[in-house]
Amino acid sequence: MTGNDDRSSDHQRTTAAVDEHASEMSLASIPNDKLIEDAYAALEASIVALRPEADLQRIRSAYIFARDAHQSHRRKSGLPYITHPIAVAQVVVDLKLDDVAIIAALLHDIIEMTPFTVDDIRSRFTDEVAVIVDGLTKIEKLVFEYNARNPYAEEETEPREEEPGEDDRRRTRPVKSATRAANLRRFFFAIAKDLRVILVKLADRLHNMRTLQSKPSADQRRIAVETLQIFAPLAHRLGIWQIKWELEDLAFRYSEPEEYQRVANLVAQTRAQRQTEVDEAIQLIQEHLLARGLTRALVIGRAKHLYSIYNKMRNQGVEFQSIYDLIALRVIVDRREQCYEALGYIGEVWPTVPNTYADYISIPKSNLYQSIHLKVIGPRNRPIEIQIRTREMHRTAEYGMAAHWAYKEQGEGGRAESDADRRIAQFTREFHELSDEATDPNSFLSQLLQELFSDKVMVFTPMGEPYDLPIGSTVIDFAYRIHSDIGHHAIGARVHGTFRPLDYILQNGDWIEVVTRSNTSPSPDWLRFAKTTQARAKIKAYFRKETYEADVEKGRALLLAEASKAGLDRDRTRDDLLTEAAIAMGYQTVRDLLAALGNKTASIQTILRHLAPALPPRPEPAPLPDSAEPPEDTGTVITMGSETNVAYRRSRCCLPLPGEEVWAYVSRGSGLLIHRADCPNLKKLAEAEPERVLKIAYKAGIGNPLSVILRVHCHDRAGLLSDVSGVITDSRVNITGVRTQTHRNGTATLQYTVAVPDIEGLNRLIEHLQRLPDTIRVERPFSGGGSSR
Repeated sequence: MTGNDDRSSDHQRTTAAVDEHASEMSLASIPNDKLIEDAYAALEASIVALRPEADLQRIRSAYIFARDAHQSHRRKSGLPYITHPIAVAQVVVDLKLDDVAIIAALLHDIIEMTPFTVDDIRSRFTDEVAVIVDGLTKIEKLVFEYNARNPYAEEETEPREEEPGEDDRRRTRPVKSATRAANLRRFFFAIAKDLRVILVKLADRLHNMRTLQSKPSADQRRIAVETLQIFAPLAHRLGIWQIKWELEDLAFRYSEPEEYQRVANLVAQTRAQRQTEVDEAIQLIQEHLLARGLTRALVIGRAKHLYSIYNKMRNQGVEFQSIYDLIALRVIVDRREQCYEALGYIGEVWPTVPNTYADYISIPKSNLYQSIHLKVIGPRNRPIEIQIRTREMHRTAEYGMAAHWAYKEQGEGGRAESDADRRIAQFTREFHELSDEATDPNSFLSQLLQELFSDKVMVFTPMGEPYDLPIGSTVIDFAYRIHSDIGHHAIGARVHGTFRPLDYILQNGDWIEVVTRSNTSPSPDWLRFAKTTQARAKIKAYFRKETYEADVEKGRALLLAEASKAGLDRDRTRDDLLTEAAIAMGYQTVRDLLAALGNKTASIQTILRHLAPALPPRPEPAPLPDSAEPPEDTGTVITMGSETNVAYRRSRCCLPLPGEEVWAYVSRGSGLLIHRADCPNLKKLAEAEPERVLKIAYKAGIGNPLSVILRVHCHDRAGLLSDVSGVITDSRVNITGVRTQTHRNGTATLQYTVAVPDIEGLNRLIEHLQRLPDTIRVERPFSGGGSSR
């Protein structure tokens, strides 16, 4: 059997999905009642075709309830709002999810947009439905909070309870930072409790992306970037390829419209030629497999989607004409052993490209994906990517954990089902455990998104139990994934029988036995190589507990001092008022609040505003500009000839530091100006007035740290600013200013003004920054252009 119908259909479906808004606009002229009933009739027909066992009466009652509740609401396109929940339910049906998920899809906006509560849904339907709808509402709140830290969002926002309607629903008001941790915990609990929360949310986002053109252009870009940062990676993590690629292509169209059109045009120009080539390849391999006895093998061609092509061009720095593997062949067979038979037969036809073979059947990916991957030199000497899988594996590859959910409900699957159950349980358990660690939501969410949705390595305990962790994870990450006590007492691990240290980077397929010692305890140094949010949170929690009493005392002293400076009576800091502030900020006790203040995880200004609401906020210090005069450094020593402690000023163009090679320029009226030896301005001065340029020694004393500017060039991603800033503060260096700039090529520049004692302190910091996996380079700029290192 051959199949090549879908080799170009991906792009066609994307175009059709993006233009769905046009059909919405044309449908707006149809009478509402007929339009709504026709939409629901189409949904019901799909349910009958794909889920003949469904309870249609129960689903229809949910539809009628949602239709009546949304009666006064309309979409931006002018359509009745109920058409959106119906469309979301259609995606859920296509995923072959159960009645509960379909009902939840129909009701998913009820709590957010109408006066009905979760208790109303529970009483009218079931607790199962209520849990999912409530979880969906919490995700929406969390996305609003995430947008507050999104570079395309202008302010922190959350839904406001106003008169219902889509416009009102998307109005916003400032989020209290105190609610973030609580919302984060509820979100994780909702996911851990029922995976269908995420599946319905993805269906919701997919339909919103399909109809995004009715939104203003600024909203289009913001929503598209949010989709690329959160929802497409989430679909990937769940293995739902069908939703992932469509979300990515739709988001690409709105976030980078010019690049999208350029790539789409390039693909269109070469489509006929590629179609001829893939037809040849399909015919050759199909005939060979048939001759070898694999009579039921199906060979199909799949065109790579546009965002994937764009990423390859950007990440590898190549032009479109240099990308040859735009088509992947899929060989689909009946049984697992036939995958390996087909692999051998393909090798008889075409030579394999070295180092391209990967067996995800023996070791599946964490999202349940299974296939054999390889590249061959096919017809016309062009490389072709080939994926070999069974029909069951193909269904999982397309629909991931959603496919397993439907499979499980039908009572199928045998051992494969129990393996998948374990993977899904591990996935949801991660969210449950992380709910306990969501104490600092400002940075936690971005780090979490980066971790949960990154590529994984699969490792095993000595008993063969699989665990997946982000690529780059170390032994200490694995130890804390097993149990906190094992992490706290770990000294290393035996990997395939060989002892490895705690900072050993895990490889796919490693068998690991953690080695512990009862008298060992965590070291702050572990934070250098602990990669996962879970491990880092547990290490930090250990030290918070160890220093808790001291932090409480520090916090109380700081509170009294700052309250006095603000003109507050001591009576305003009594415990009953502090209790109200602690509860409002998400802390269980006053002591917890004071400890957080003592360890600098709580803001003194926020506490003071709770104690005295009329107190004006203290203005934040402005970042130092490039040419800022650095603070006086009375502890450094200048030596010139036989003289010491000569009066001087640091030149603002290069901001020299004690311990590095410097020269002085004797200025007219401004005294001695010292420059770095590689400063471009020094070179100009030396050429113009060599007699005024003198060699001096600049040694460190015991004075204040000195300001210096660093530029960190990185690959852009969610949580980047938090991670880079974390490295700086973990290095015990103060940040006094920061500026950020993102670039169209997917990179970002972070410019920091930091305070360091000397050149050795700066070099240590630069080394730490260069170890970050996203760092491209770190440089120390000169004012007016140029840089060193």
